Amino acid sequence: MCTVVLLRRPTHAWPLILGANRDEMGDRPWLPPARHWPDRPRVVAGLDRLAGGTWLGINNHGVAAMVLNRRGSLGPRPGVRSRGELPLLALDHADARTAALALADLNPAAYRSFNLIVADHHDAFWLCSRYDQVTRGHQPPVEVHTLPSGVSMITASDRNDRASDRIRTFLPRFEVAVPPDPEADDWRSWTSLLESRVHDVEAGPEGAMTIVTDRGFGTLCSSLVALGQPTGGKARIVWRFAAGRPGETPFKPVTI
Repeated sequence: MCTVVLLRRPTHAWPLILGANRDEMGDRPWLPPARHWPDRPRVVAGLDRLAGGTWLGINNHGVAAMVLNRRGSLGPRPGVRSRGELPLLALDHADARTAALALADLNPAAYRSFNLIVADHHDAFWLCSRYDQVTRGHQPPVEVHTLPSGVSMITASDRNDRASDRIRTFLPRFEVAVPPDPEADDWRSWTSLLESRVHDVEAGPEGAMTIVTDRGFGTLCSSLVALGQPTGGKARIVWRFAAGRPGETPFKPVTI
């Protein structure tokens, strides 16, 4: 169960601000964001060394893509493809709208259920496959939802779904937080939220933004991303990455 938070401000100099925590089993090997794929030289993304895909990446055009498991679908399953392929497929495109329309035609039976976010400075979309969560014989297509202006928070459930312990606790905090200022390299407000271990007593530690458990599952790394209005036709991208648990590991610049 990962978390993605997006702030959309279409007329702002920085129309998209994104924060994301990756939660996974600690023994699943991975590498920090880089150009790991020779056949995709324009893509910078973290590498899941087990399946070869990624959880979050950005291309030179300024398209960002990230995938999350939906509830009850953690881990691989025989006979289906890795969901880590999905951000890479999205990043083959030069804009978020084209990517979202292309991935809407995926066969949902090829993957376990997922939430996929695809965004650039102009558009942002949430693609949802509920394949694992419906009865056999009625398999709905991949849903495509336009993300509105303001704050959107997605975990293993739907956008801004307050049935999620984490969304119920943290969405109001992100909504009132001072937005990060990429020009001043000031990310303090969102950094403090991404590293928070506050959680509802009934939810337990997995209701926190940064998860720490005694079963090997937890928050492995974190990202802060800003996509700006293009300058001279060139994408403006800022990516800060913590290659470990936020709060214990500093955020450092990623070269795009």
